[in-house]
Amino acid sequence: MIGGISETRAASLYRLRNVTPNPESAYEAAPEDLFAAQRTMRKRGEALLAIYHSHPRSSEPSPSETDVRLAYYPSARYLIIGLGGLEPVVKAFSISEREHRWQQVEYEIADE
Repeated sequence: MIGGISETRAASLYRLRNVTPNPESAYEAAPEDLFAAQRTMRKRGEALLAIYHSHPRSSEPSPSETDVRLAYYPSARYLIIGLGGLEPVVKAFSISEREHRWQQVEYEIADE
């Protein structure tokens, strides 16, 4: 998860352990990691900006059916990193679990 102090500026990165029985093909965040990240964001005055994960076999990542079904944070952007090509590819998406749709969105990575 990525927390930020404004809608466009990331401040913190929160790594969550994958506790699914099938880590090669699925992701399930450890509930205690998820809740701890959310508590820390609240303490720091941060908002959830983005959720990131990888698609190890994809060179052109896009949300899977599971990604859409589990997109419980409509205000967050979903960053998916495709690791199936020669170089990693990062794409950002707005996902609506309720409407069962997704749209690619623009993003910028800035080093300050």
